[in-house]
Amino acid sequence: MWLFVMFDLPVDDADARREYTRFRKRLLAQGFDMVQYSVYARYCPSEEASAAYRSRVRAVLPPDGQVRLLSITDRQFGKMEVFFARTPRRPEQRPRQLLLF
Repeated sequence: MWLFVMFDLPVDDADARREYTRFRKRLLAQGFDMVQYSVYARYCPSEEASAAYRSRVRAVLPPDGQVRLLSITDRQFGKMEVFFARTPRRPEQRPRQLLLF
């Protein structure tokens, strides 16, 4: 399962830019990767993990702007079409899971 965070935050003054940067850094610290500007995604191995990350994102929401959270399955994610300068590319692969014995 993939959790997407999509946001549109104001950056019209120094305080707003600081909040934007703080939110973005908090997403990166939680393991989210930038897919596009203002669109970040993280692989979650289960619904429970996705719910936990949703609560973590809700806990660091900026005071202004709009934030959307969207969960999709691996199968749905794999059907995504990705283009770089009209050249098709494959979607990102889910991260490998480490086995600890």
